[in-house]
Amino acid sequence: MQRIKVILGDITRLEVDAIVNAANSKLAGGGGVDGAIHRFAGPGLLEECATLGGCPTGSAKITAAYNLPAKYVIHAVGPVWHDGNSNEDELLAGCYRTSMELAVANNVRSISFPAISCGVYRFPIDRAARIAVREVTDFLKSNNTLEKVIFVCFDAAIKEAVETALAELGS
Repeated sequence: MQRIKVILGDITRLEVDAIVNAANSKLAGGGGVDGAIHRFAGPGLLEECATLGGCPTGSAKITAAYNLPAKYVIHAVGPVWHDGNSNEDELLAGCYRTSMELAVANNVRSISFPAISCGVYRFPIDRAARIAVREVTDFLKSNNTLEKVIFVCFDAAIKEAVETALAELGS
C-alpha cells in the first residue's frame, strides 16, 4: 500500500501531523518512547495530559505536540503482555483504531506509530506487528483522510517484523 512506510528512526524527529505515543494509563510520562516524547515536547505536554483524566488501555487521547515538529501527540495506551489470553490482541488493536479515528477527527493527514506495547510491556513483536499492520491497512481501505502512515521502528528486529507483516497481508 503506497500510503504506508516503514522506517528505522526516532519518532520525536518526524515532521508529520501526529505522532502516536506508547503511553501509560495515567498519561504521566514514563520510559522508552513515552519518556522521549515528553522530554522533547517540554513541560506543556505533561501539563495538558494531567487535565485529561488518564486513558483506558486499548484507547487513545490527543494533545498538542508543543516543542515537537508534529502538530499533535496521540497517546495510545497499549496492553501489558501476560499470556495472550487476557484480551491483549483486541486491546492493542483498539490502540491503533482509536488513534486513527482521533487523527481523522482532527484533520490529520500524516501519522507515525511506534511499536506500541513492544518495549517494557513485552508484547511479542511479530504478533504486535501483524495486529498493527492489519488495523492500519483495514482502516486505510475505508478512509482516504490519512495520506501517510509511518511505522517508526526503534530497532531492526521490529522493522523486519513490520515489513514481514506488510508482505503477508499483500500491502
